[in-house]
Amino acid sequence: MKSSGLLHMSSPQHWFTASDLDLAVTTFGAVPDVDVTRAVRAIGRVLRRHHLDAATRVRVTAPATAGEATVVQANIRCRTVATRVQVTGPGGFAVTFAAERLDRQLARLATTQSRDWPDPARPPLAKVTEPRPIVRRKQCELLTGTPAEATAVMDAMDYDAYLFIDSASGTEAAVAWQDPLGVRLFRQDATVVGPPAVNLLPLTVDSEPAPILDEERAAHVLCHHGLPFLFFTDQASGRGRLLYRRYDGDLSLVEPA
Repeated sequence: MKSSGLLHMSSPQHWFTASDLDLAVTTFGAVPDVDVTRAVRAIGRVLRRHHLDAATRVRVTAPATAGEATVVQANIRCRTVATRVQVTGPGGFAVTFAAERLDRQLARLATTQSRDWPDPARPPLAKVTEPRPIVRRKQCELLTGTPAEATAVMDAMDYDAYLFIDSASGTEAAVAWQDPLGVRLFRQDATVVGPPAVNLLPLTVDSEPAPILDEERAAHVLCHHGLPFLFFTDQASGRGRLLYRRYDGDLSLVEPA
């Protein structure tokens, strides 16, 4: 099947471009074909504007319930740096929002400009709810480095918080964007002194050590207090973990591999 320069693969959820770009779109749920075409054209224009021919992977997830937002994520390796954007929006507008955000992200990463925060395009997923289940676990080989290095990855990957191994303490830590414009550092050991700034942005070091919790209690704390994420020390392993809320309201857990 051929449509608007797209080739439809054997699975109805996977598409790739029939053009000079290495651009693939994967859909989840009832995503209209027109949104796939829109994604390829919009993301393709951004790549050409920035003279990039790197492999780009776009994921479009339709809402499970009518009236909820579509989630669009785009991943690309921009001049050896892995870059990602993720946004939500109604129907085909989400694809347009993602293309615009990727355009701004690529332009900003080519300079020393910092990310805008608070981010009106993606408000924190912070709301008080009943405890929600942990539906996804991500076991990651964590970066070992400084808060500045962790912040650079968080920025390039369009994360709101990022789990890493702090080279100063040798234990897990997390960085997160903080209002009005800056970074907050969370450590398992709060006695380690942090730098005053990272990447030209002011840095605030959380004065309390990470709470020691099991997963069930961590989920309860996050939901009960309406937090977008929670960095904690796992009671069983002693390792730092990052729990955060998904767009569907459930929770994901990032832990060391």
